[in-house]
Amino acid sequence: MGTRGLAGILADAAGGVFPPPDGTVTVVPQPSPREAGVLSLSAHAVVFTDEDPAWVHRALADSPGDRLAAPLCPPFLTALARRTGRVVNNIDLLTVAPRLPGPPPLPLTPVEDREHPRVVRALRYRDDVRVYTTDGGVLVLGRGVAGRWECAVEVDPQARGRGLGRALATGARHLLPEGDVVWAQQAPGNATSVRAFQAAGYRPVGAETLLVVDP
Repeated sequence: MGTRGLAGILADAAGGVFPPPDGTVTVVPQPSPREAGVLSLSAHAVVFTDEDPAWVHRALADSPGDRLAAPLCPPFLTALARRTGRVVNNIDLLTVAPRLPGPPPLPLTPVEDREHPRVVRALRYRDDVRVYTTDGGVLVLGRGVAGRWECAVEVDPQARGRGLGRALATGARHLLPEGDVVWAQQAPGNATSVRAFQAAGYRPVGAETLLVVDP
């Protein structure tokens, strides 16, 4: 697994092929200087970092508690953040969905202003960023971790409870190039977001946290 790189592991997972659920940890290089973190799959974790793999395994061995949970628990993440000079971001549910043909199910207007706050924020974490607006909501699409397509949605407070989040998440699937898939992260405690993306056809793959450079 380690020779495949994170992009290959993600591509396999999108197709339903996962590493062996044997409780081991795979360490792979960062896909880019921007991207470091931990991907937790079923009884298998992937740490993507340019740090020495031997150090990663020692730090995990020194972490208290459950071996399976250790890669996403505070002791290891704190040690990894300190070692890399980064900050631990949210621990999110990672989901994926394939492209859908045809136009999106709602009107989406591209944002051309590259100084738009949503564009500026998205460019911190993604390349090829595209932002779309619709009445009551925003859709962000771009290439994130290991070059994968990622989407995020925002729904205005007054527009909630009408299925707009699900429609925006579905819309992202229609905007992909042929043959691609789109990934999305949801905070596990945000049940509304989790349900909206699952209703839009996104399948859970695992949990993920990114270690980011503090701005």
